[in-house]
Amino acid sequence: MAAMKPRTGDGPLEVAKEGRGIVLRMPIEGGGRLVVEMTADEAASLGVAIRDCAEVPFE
Repeated sequence: MAAMKPRTGDGPLEVAKEGRGIVLRMPIEGGGRLVVEMTADEAASLGVAIRDCAEVPFE
């Protein structure tokens, strides 16, 4: 049986290394947060995809 983890609730955007993976916690409309665990390679690919999106403003 899977371990029951507490709900993350509302909070800021967070990215942290936890165990062997990288965990992204992103606030969503309507409350709560989307939680995604990924490998370092997947996180790097996500970063490239976001950076390459022409609609994302960077300073």
